[in-house]
Amino acid sequence: MDKLASMQVYVCVVDTRSFARAAEVLGVPRSTVSRVVKALEAWLGIQLLQRTTRKLSVTAEGQRYYAECKRVLADIATMESSFPGRSAQPKGRFKVGMPQSLARHCILPRLPDFLQHYPELALVLCSSDNVEDIIQEGYDCVIRTGRIDDSTTLVARPLANFTWAVLASPAYIAAHGMPESIDDLERHHAVGYLNHRTGRTTDWLFTLADGDCAIRMKETLVVDDTDAYIQAGIQGLGLIRVASYLAAPWLRSGALVSCMENFSYDLPLSLVYPQNRYLPPAVRAFYDWSRAVLHQPAD
Repeated sequence: MDKLASMQVYVCVVDTRSFARAAEVLGVPRSTVSRVVKALEAWLGIQLLQRTTRKLSVTAEGQRYYAECKRVLADIATMESSFPGRSAQPKGRFKVGMPQSLARHCILPRLPDFLQHYPELALVLCSSDNVEDIIQEGYDCVIRTGRIDDSTTLVARPLANFTWAVLASPAYIAAHGMPESIDDLERHHAVGYLNHRTGRTTDWLFTLADGDCAIRMKETLVVDDTDAYIQAGIQGLGLIRVASYLAAPWLRSGALVSCMENFSYDLPLSLVYPQNRYLPPAVRAFYDWSRAVLHQPAD
């Protein structure tokens, strides 16, 4: 039995709370994962996991073994990553998550450069506007929007800041006028963006002299896709509010114009990954690359 490989499999099973998810993360058959865990239990002479048809739970001894496995694997990874040749060439399966709009408009167009630099990485990019459980879903890291609360299990490293931009088509402005203050928004209508996690459209946030405020806009149309949302704004169906990294091309072309510039609301983008004693080489490489990309001018 390859004990280190078996420990990695066991840690992945505990992290994901699923044989099937662990198999997906590791890129091996589910039967292999089950066989490795059974072999570990036979070797150690203890039961590591309680299995039922509906739930997988860790025994007390299994939890203690899991903690020791994490410590050993972290020590090995720290030692290996301390050598320049090792840390410079990350390899293996690397799962990243991020919002759809960011992936489509910022990351994917420049991704060939990253893959060319790190040809031994097998990248899995999941673009979703949902908030994932990073550990449970087997992510190595995710890019998240907004302020990240302190956590004992996750680390958040800042990538960039962006501004929410209120935009409208020239046709909309000609018909309804230019909104220039918070009070002006009362006589305007907007395109709503549906958040499937909450089941409602998102509030519009603005920064005022006495603090931040949230506005519920009158909505003529509700969509749940970023491209449809922008196109609805271009067609004059209402005001829209998008991240500044999406706005630049449409502002340059004149398809949309900027409104409410004195009431912007800024938010950070962060790279979030599971807490450990070291920064894995692949995460380090992706952090450096994505930070450089997000500081480049929009195309």
